[in-house]
Amino acid sequence: VPPEVLREAVEAGLTCFGENRVQEGKLKVGMLPPRCEWHFIGALQTNKVKDAVEFFSWIHSVDRVALVEELDKRTRARGKRVRVLIEVNVGGEASKSGAAPEEVADLALKANGCEMLEVVGLMTVAPFREEVEEVRPFFRQLRELRDACERETGLALPELSMGMSGDFEVAVEEGATMVRIGTALFGGRV
Repeated sequence: VPPEVLREAVEAGLTCFGENRVQEGKLKVGMLPPRCEWHFIGALQTNKVKDAVEFFSWIHSVDRVALVEELDKRTRARGKRVRVLIEVNVGGEASKSGAAPEEVADLALKANGCEMLEVVGLMTVAPFREEVEEVRPFFRQLRELRDACERETGLALPELSMGMSGDFEVAVEEGATMVRIGTALFGGRV
């Protein structure tokens, strides 16, 4: 979405924005008022972490130990606290990022042990299904996994980032606290 469209959204009252690509985020963050909160929601490569930490206050896609270690290094060097969500591949799709469900508790504890990382929940991108109701079990699985992870680790994980423009209603019914609805708000990528 071009910055001028985002400025119109800010004028209409929106202040929370997500971006899939670090390079695009770098360009847009400085063009909007400082009150805007930026979430990185795409797959994050370790070589992009330095810029991600500089421009985003949330990272939704923490899915491996190497990424936690790089985030720890870069947030400490910058002196900036960042909220993170553990991305889970609930559908087990080889084409998608995300930790396996059985890795989530250990990964959350590893990230929580980092001084400048605040683990606040889980994120998933459900498999695409023509029938929206068919994604409900994936959202339910993430909520149940979050609940189990809280019990196992003692961490408070209030956020569930799940649901996109085509399925967010079902995600909200299953407990989503954050939805990614850029296409519904702004249309497709330009």
